[in-house]
Amino acid sequence: MSAVLSAVLLALVATAWPPLLSFDESVARELHRWAVRQPTAVHVNRVLTDWVWDPWTMRALITAVCVWLALRREWLLALCVALSTLLGTLFQQGVKAAVDRQRPRWPDPVDSAHYAAFPSGHAMTATVVCGLLLWVAALHRVSARWMRAAAVLAAVSVIGVGLTRLYLGVHWPTDVLAGWLMGICWVLLTVLVYERVARRRPGRGAGAVVARTGRSPASPGPGSTAADEPEGPAGGTR
Repeated sequence: MSAVLSAVLLALVATAWPPLLSFDESVARELHRWAVRQPTAVHVNRVLTDWVWDPWTMRALITAVCVWLALRREWLLALCVALSTLLGTLFQQGVKAAVDRQRPRWPDPVDSAHYAAFPSGHAMTATVVCGLLLWVAALHRVSARWMRAAAVLAAVSVIGVGLTRLYLGVHWPTDVLAGWLMGICWVLLTVLVYERVARRRPGRGAGAVVARTGRSPASPGPGSTAADEPEGPAGGTR
């Protein structure tokens, strides 16, 4: 569904469908009116968008996770996450260049941004990174309580960064929506590709084991104890 919505939205923006453009302009104009009257809120949003949820912050976070996976010798999962993040960025930049949509322009801007507007790079990067992190956590059977907390934090980050871009007047609403939808598509595609590759590589690393069995190699199965578990092969998860 997200793929279909992304394609439809891309087509409408690329063809400059008047009702969509009118909607974008009206929402962006109203948000800009609020922003110019609230310098403190503008400052808070700039800190959030430039530091907390900046794409480079997100990439640094995913890099740390990839290093952690590599240290655990989960090579396939680490490579999949790293490649997905890199290729997602290239895809995003390719769409920006192809559509070449102009950003909002204001006589009294409260912030500035470069490159084309569609899709929002901040929104798509946050969606991809947060989605991949939740997926990795699920593969490693993180407890339900921590998964709920992580899901809430991810949702706040993904939604929050999109709203900051709109409030600061550097994106149209459909730019942000496209970033979210394309990010969801990218995460789902990553999971699909990984599962297919992992099924063809039985026993190759913890990530493949988790994908096949639904539990980490270190976790005892139902009715067993840790002492009953056989020692993993060399090169498995430590």
